[in-house]
Amino acid sequence: MSEPADFVIDARWVIPVEPAGSVLEHHSVAVRNGEIAAILPAVEARQRFRAGEIVSLENHALLPGFVNAHTHAAMTLFRGLADDLPLMDWLQHHIWPAEAKWVGEEFVRAGTELAMAEMIKGGTTCFNDMYFFADVTARAAETAGLRAVVGLIVLDFPSAWAQNADEYLHKCLRLHDELRHSPHVHTAFAPHAPYTVSDGPLEKIVTYAEELGLPVHMHVHETAHEVSESETHHGVRPLERLARLGLLGPRFMAVHMTQLLPAEIAAAARQNLSVVHCPASNLKLASGFCPVQKLMEAGINVALGTDGAASNNNLDMLKELQLAALLAKGVAGSATALPAHQALAMATLNGARALGLDDRIGSLKPGKAADLIAIDLSAVATEPVYDPTSQIVYACSRDQVTDVWVAGQRLLKSRELVTLDESAIRAQAHGWRDKIFTANQRS
Repeated sequence: MSEPADFVIDARWVIPVEPAGSVLEHHSVAVRNGEIAAILPAVEARQRFRAGEIVSLENHALLPGFVNAHTHAAMTLFRGLADDLPLMDWLQHHIWPAEAKWVGEEFVRAGTELAMAEMIKGGTTCFNDMYFFADVTARAAETAGLRAVVGLIVLDFPSAWAQNADEYLHKCLRLHDELRHSPHVHTAFAPHAPYTVSDGPLEKIVTYAEELGLPVHMHVHETAHEVSESETHHGVRPLERLARLGLLGPRFMAVHMTQLLPAEIAAAARQNLSVVHCPASNLKLASGFCPVQKLMEAGINVALGTDGAASNNNLDMLKELQLAALLAKGVAGSATALPAHQALAMATLNGARALGLDDRIGSLKPGKAADLIAIDLSAVATEPVYDPTSQIVYACSRDQVTDVWVAGQRLLKSRELVTLDESAIRAQAHGWRDKIFTANQRS
């Protein structure tokens, strides 16, 4: 007797990510109640499952959705506002003043919706965010059906969201409590950076993160200037300071990590922390090079993120994948560094692992959530196909993502958004552009 399934996807290739490097030809994925019920040859799927819908993807690779492990989603509204500047000039003289003038609930809602539309169309099914008004981001993600980890942001200085570190923490804890039962939206503490958060709030975060079992997500060792300033003001490099405060451990996500000594790589491996690599942003801001191959050789989990669209200038995980794979080879001086299947794992399973969600997402296995994307490899730019994983990493564009599901819910169908109104989102973005541009012209 056949088993029921909500739908079955027949694909030319299924790339489950686990086991590493595996590619299944002419296989199907059966989905029931938002989870993967089975992965099996297409002929067997017809015999075993009675499906409400059959999705036929004759020229596609089906794989887990991308996990964008570091974003500032609402900052899409600042895309292109202050390009071609080093990090601290960009932050202090352009981005922070713009945030002080414009950031509020409506800005964050509109910016997050724009970001989610871009991410869904590019195959991202989960994003790890760090920005003000995280409650607004959470609501937007729930409405769109996109999986998210919203950052419980903490800084020493005031913003439209909170006036001091204690108020940030109070609001963060309240939001975590509100989201405890959300099926798709989770939380992580997100102290901005070592140079914007003092010891006292960081010590409190250590305590709260331990009590609540939450990850901690932080910019660390992004630039040489950051490291030098820490040595001047604290007498040690940032990682050493964070280690002394008790922050580093398996739930810690260190974003960027471009300035690392061999001893720091060894210490990071002992602490079992995760690194989130953001190659495009690091290159654009001339921040430095993350030693991805050395980190992986040390056994460190390395995930992939785009950073915000204000410093990238996109949220395109396929482009980030390609750049990460190529850059790793150049930095390591080895053509064998970060092969395609490892790069794909960075964008999927490693990101899920960094967020503590690898039991639910990041690879295709029965029992995991049906967070799936389909990529059409029949385009001229990706023919002929010898190895679909290599084609995805080195040749594919995000326009080839045709379909996206999160927990079995379709968010993209034949390249069209299902849960978001693209024309309305573009109109919102135009409205914000006009306001910000006009104000800048007057100043």
